[in-house]
Amino acid sequence: MSAHRLLTGGLVDRGKPLSFTFDGRRHSGFAGDTLASALLADGVTLMGRSFKYHRPRGVMTAGSAEPNALVTVGGGTRREPNLRATMVELHETLTAVSQNRWPSLATDFGALNDRLSALLSAGFYYKTFMWPSAFWEKLYEPLIRRAAGLGRATLKRDPDAYEKAWAFCDLLVVGAGPAGLMAALTAGRAGLRVILADEDFRLGGWLLSETRLIDGRPAHDFAAILVAELAALPNVTLLPRSTVFGWYDDNVFGAVERVQKHLPIPSDKQPVERIWRIVARRALMATGAEERPLVFGGNDRPGVMMAGAALTYAARYGVAVGKRVAVVTASDSGRQTAAALARRGVEVVALIDARTGSAQASLMPQGVKTLTGAHVVDTLGRLAVEGLVTVRAGFEERLDCDAVAMAGGWNPRVHLACQRGAKPVWSDVHQAFLPPDVGPDFQAAGAAAGLSTLAEALGDGVRKATAVVADLGRSAPTVPLPEIDAEEAASGAAASPVWLMPGARSKAFVDFQNDVHAGDLALALREGFGHVEHAKRYTTNAMATDQGKLSGVNASGLLAAMKGLSPAEVGITTYRPFYTPVSFGALAGTARDEEAVPHRLSPLDGWAKAQGAMFVEAGLWHRPAYFPRPGEKDWRASVDREVRTVRAAVGLCDVSTLGKIELFGPDAAEFLNRLYCNPMLRLPVGKARYGLMLREDGMVFDDGTVSRLGHQHYLITTTTAMAAKVMSHLEHAAQVLWPALQLRFASVSEQWAQMSLAGPKAREVLQAVVEDDLSAEAVPPLAAQAVTLRGGLRGRLFRISFSGELAYELAVPAGHGRAVAEAIMAAGRAHGICPYGLEALNVLRIEKGHVTHAELDGRTTPDDVGLGHMLARQKPDFIGKRLSERYGLTAADRGQLVGLVPVDRQRMIRAGAHLLREGAKPSTLNDQGHVTSACYSPTLGHPIALALLKSGRERLGERVLVWDRLHKEEFLAEVVSPVFVDPDNRKIEPKEPA
Repeated sequence: MSAHRLLTGGLVDRGKPLSFTFDGRRHSGFAGDTLASALLADGVTLMGRSFKYHRPRGVMTAGSAEPNALVTVGGGTRREPNLRATMVELHETLTAVSQNRWPSLATDFGALNDRLSALLSAGFYYKTFMWPSAFWEKLYEPLIRRAAGLGRATLKRDPDAYEKAWAFCDLLVVGAGPAGLMAALTAGRAGLRVILADEDFRLGGWLLSETRLIDGRPAHDFAAILVAELAALPNVTLLPRSTVFGWYDDNVFGAVERVQKHLPIPSDKQPVERIWRIVARRALMATGAEERPLVFGGNDRPGVMMAGAALTYAARYGVAVGKRVAVVTASDSGRQTAAALARRGVEVVALIDARTGSAQASLMPQGVKTLTGAHVVDTLGRLAVEGLVTVRAGFEERLDCDAVAMAGGWNPRVHLACQRGAKPVWSDVHQAFLPPDVGPDFQAAGAAAGLSTLAEALGDGVRKATAVVADLGRSAPTVPLPEIDAEEAASGAAASPVWLMPGARSKAFVDFQNDVHAGDLALALREGFGHVEHAKRYTTNAMATDQGKLSGVNASGLLAAMKGLSPAEVGITTYRPFYTPVSFGALAGTARDEEAVPHRLSPLDGWAKAQGAMFVEAGLWHRPAYFPRPGEKDWRASVDREVRTVRAAVGLCDVSTLGKIELFGPDAAEFLNRLYCNPMLRLPVGKARYGLMLREDGMVFDDGTVSRLGHQHYLITTTTAMAAKVMSHLEHAAQVLWPALQLRFASVSEQWAQMSLAGPKAREVLQAVVEDDLSAEAVPPLAAQAVTLRGGLRGRLFRISFSGELAYELAVPAGHGRAVAEAIMAAGRAHGICPYGLEALNVLRIEKGHVTHAELDGRTTPDDVGLGHMLARQKPDFIGKRLSERYGLTAADRGQLVGLVPVDRQRMIRAGAHLLREGAKPSTLNDQGHVTSACYSPTLGHPIALALLKSGRERLGERVLVWDRLHKEEFLAEVVSPVFVDPDNRKIEPKEPA
């Protein structure tokens, strides 16, 4: 039997012993233990080190609020840091190590910080690291990075699977304690779809620690009966090991389920964790209450813990937290807990009650020393509690003990109800912050609502669930309330919190993990950071992994006492998701490796694969890069062939990935006229126009086309990369800038398969599949009109060219895309048609001097890229008009779009290379611009490039030095026009042969 394991009692399975290691030493426990309970049973009280001072720390709680006992569990690829030992289920071969110490937990070199604590007071980092500034990069930052964090994550690939799921219910009950179980049972019997979620692996909450009888049986048996009935109801879903971490809009809740975290070797057929997104018509927050620590000298010594936790270890795990336990209290619950511990066989050597005139002295068994009106001024010991020092009316007394259980009252766990902006409400009656009223969709029940007795909690669960059942139009069954052994009512003395016990002879801690003590809060107040949110950031109080569950209310109370105010006036810091930490793996779910982001496939994806395409990831899209043929030794050979085929004959390219947005309404033209910098009001029906959108600062936002398909019907196209951002831009403009305009718009990018047919033979090939007349008179350049394909399919045809060749873009409903592409390929076979991909498209546009986001990189104006003539200055207004007129955006020495040809035609220009004057040394002062796009031109037979060069249009014919540090190259290039092929645009409409 372990040193502190009680001979009888507890809910662990003593018939299933388990072996595990902690810091390399072997220990034993039982099935049903947590790592913390098993270590305590073996007499281990030192489990961690604090973050700043590296002070020795032991377990403080028995649940998810644990700030001290953080451990790393597992090894190799399954090494997981910062787990709370109080939440780690024991299993055979479990391996755990302590954190934030070197070389060992008992002898930690970092404890030197505690000796230097006078230099490391609150806010020291704001003061120390300001000067000298030269030290920041070489000294301060490396030291801070080395000290940051607690445990260390593995850099190896996570072998486990995670997933996400949706769930829908009439009632979500958060917490399976007394109120939660009764609420779920009431709603479940009424036929509602109920989800009951609890973070523990055993449902029952405080009933698992309760020492009194309910309906004549142990409380844990009563809980088991309720759980069994709930499990048998088909309309009830039980989610143990599931923490509801967030409350979001529309009553959607986030929960993380630890599906296999308690198993030695997870099965590969299930995820280890699952994120639930639960949509609930109604929800009850039955999360219970968190016991409040007492702030006194030496309250962080290993062996000092919450009184409720000490009772849980005794009642649920059969573990005495010490051989001689002293209970320090400022509430009636502390006296009740001391009596319950004694009944469980734990030796209680003293009860120190900071109050006077307590009404519950009769609770204590004979032989327990009771000190009323006494304060603890210090604890004794180094790595474990060896005693404590009390002062009463000036009389000092030392008590021998090896554990201290403290009870400062209870704080309702209100966090979830406050995550959407509502603030908790201070109650003078309860001397605690109560949950705000956030409406009927989400209500608190039981201890979370401020109720203090077991009977009240059980009854409140039934009442709140009955109201929900009635509200949802059902009839609630009668659920009788159980009989409970005599329960002491809370006396008036219970509502007398002690925020700080006077006379502390050592640090009295508020935030145990971050080493924030009462003196730090006083310093923050003196230095002007007395607001509760400022004090949090100045001292780091409530910024630890427990997110202030133990320290937040005490900090508020201390600041209030220091200011002479009520906690109601001081308030408490903001609660945000997540309630407890959630792993990155769970948040990612299945979105990892190749599935890290969604794959977007074009409607022509199947056609492209059938043509043998090699694909490239372009944003979220998988797009054909090129189409290799037998005998072509590399990608360049394929791309060169595709470019030559388009220039000489005809090629087909998938352009479905372009953003497509349709607009309707009487004010659609005015709306577009304000969005684009060039005129759009008088665009004729049946015509398309190239357009530029600017940002407010005058820089180019995106380019594309605007087509007028009807009197009040427009279609705009965007670049692939900016489709989503342009849609957001339109929504902002319509809803915020000009809400009075009458129009509607919708993204139709997924509804249309669009393909570009380019080359001198394009019209002949297309005419073979389209019934309408495609002559130059019927479909002139920039035409945009509906057409009928042979067979009756309706589509849209646009006379738009990105290659400089005779070109058409044909859009058909997405489901017909592949069939139409195959029909075009069949019709073009006699003309030598070939499919071409993104690489060839890029070469074609560079040869023609067309810009993409390589040039429109967010730093260029229309004039920079040679499109200054598109700015319609005569328009009353458009987005970006005013700021586009700034001097800096019209200066003559701005980078301007030019072409480059290497003097040595064998030299390959690469994008990103810098441009210098001939003979100049590389430096930022001499920098003249940079190469934006580059390729080998099979049409010209040598490399070419586009670049932004200072005053570039005035420097045609000049030689510049191309400096490429990355490839260790520098050579001369000639500045030429950016239009390398067909500068007179004669190929757009080739003349018919005589």
